[in-house]
Amino acid sequence: MEPGALRRPPRHGYALVLMLIVATYVLALMPGERWLPTVLLVVQTGTVWQALRVSGARAAVRAVSVAVVALALVAAAFALFAPGTTLTGLAFLAAGGLYLVAPVSIVRDLGVHRRVDLETMLGALAAYLLIGMAFGFAYACVGALQPGPLFGDAGDPALSQALFFSFVTMTTTGFGDLVPVTNPAQSIAVLEALIGQLFLVTAVAKVVENWRPRGWRRTTEDTGEAS
Repeated sequence: MEPGALRRPPRHGYALVLMLIVATYVLALMPGERWLPTVLLVVQTGTVWQALRVSGARAAVRAVSVAVVALALVAAAFALFAPGTTLTGLAFLAAGGLYLVAPVSIVRDLGVHRRVDLETMLGALAAYLLIGMAFGFAYACVGALQPGPLFGDAGDPALSQALFFSFVTMTTTGFGDLVPVTNPAQSIAVLEALIGQLFLVTAVAKVVENWRPRGWRRTTEDTGEAS
């Protein structure tokens, strides 16, 4: 048995991470009540904790996540008892920070996988969705904090609109119905598009390249033996 094998967390939990991400997205579609940021941050805390547990995060990453969780809970508490655009923006900022911690650990975990299985595919999908949601919360934060409307005539986005714009930007689909009119939202959109494409051509490409269905593997082995 390899040293430290007993200390490694179980590697069968990325499906639960995806379920928690979906739960967060469903909550984001609900009307913007005063308690919504608090509930979202509670679910996000569970999502990030599960992602770090499954991916075997390093101590430094866990320490950063604990600090971000603490700040997120403080911001959420203030937003619940003293509602206001500034506190709401800070809560969304903390939410975006939470969702940027987990993909780092997931990508590191995927990089050491010797073979691609279902857990590897689910992990790559979870990391991609976490990045998109992190930027969505960043747009909601900018919309709440900056003095002018984020999307010009369309005004400041609801959280569901911010998430929609985030995934449209990350995939470079570009429907054009929502367009940030000023910085820093424009620069954030450019950064997200670059990160989204780099993730696809590196992490996802590595997963696809190393993926071999069982039938293909047996066929390849048989062909090698025959030759």
